[in-house]
Amino acid sequence: MNIVVLVKQVPDSGAERTLKSDDWTVDRASASNVINEMDEYAIEEALRITEAQGGEVTILTVGPDRATESIRKALSMGPNGAVHVVDDAIAGSDAVQTSAVIAAALNTLEWDLVLAGAEATDGRVQVVPHMIAERLGVPALTGARKLTVDGDTRTIERQTDEGYEVVQATGKAVVSVWDTINEPRYPSFKGIMAAKKKPVKSLSLADLGVAADAVGGANARTTVLAGQPRPPRQSGTRVPDEGEGGVRLVEFLAVEKFV
Repeated sequence: MNIVVLVKQVPDSGAERTLKSDDWTVDRASASNVINEMDEYAIEEALRITEAQGGEVTILTVGPDRATESIRKALSMGPNGAVHVVDDAIAGSDAVQTSAVIAAALNTLEWDLVLAGAEATDGRVQVVPHMIAERLGVPALTGARKLTVDGDTRTIERQTDEGYEVVQATGKAVVSVWDTINEPRYPSFKGIMAAKKKPVKSLSLADLGVAADAVGGANARTTVLAGQPRPPRQSGTRVPDEGEGGVRLVEFLAVEKFV
């Protein structure tokens, strides 16, 4: 079984993140960039499947040159190789455009299953896996907390607020996973060294047959018009208890419409 895992490099959610003032997109150049957390769970799931059933895992990334750092980190976990779609014209693309580029890249590969994180921590739109499946004409098994591959059948438990749904498909499929599906492994020293020698194929938009004027911020379907920094946190309200603390607390909760 050949599995392609979609990996995105994103600004570290544990560090300060800012927007550029000229186009209000995420300032990635000055950020501490890492693998999107959810994608690590997708990598782990792909490795577990191929370790049990045989096959290869390929990483697919769309991003600038610096995304190579995250590709090598992903490869150190155990995948066999990677494909890096890199083209300056892609900068600022929205989810619709990004899904078109990824689908075009997947059409150049031999694969049985595509795995991805359920969301990226920078955009958090949760729609790209669905869009890719639609463009490829294959089932979308999204939001998985469990994935079972039995021959040509793929079955997931789709995580919901109330519990889970069982969704099944046959043949090729796009699967997105949540962080409840497994626990990603840490790269070993051997894996880190081996990752330096694993093949990474670079593709441009021209290689994929995608027109430059079909992607990029200038051609995006969505635009951020303005932005401002998050306001500083305000100090809370302290209620000294002089015998009426309970009453004052209830009054405060009533004003804030908690009760």
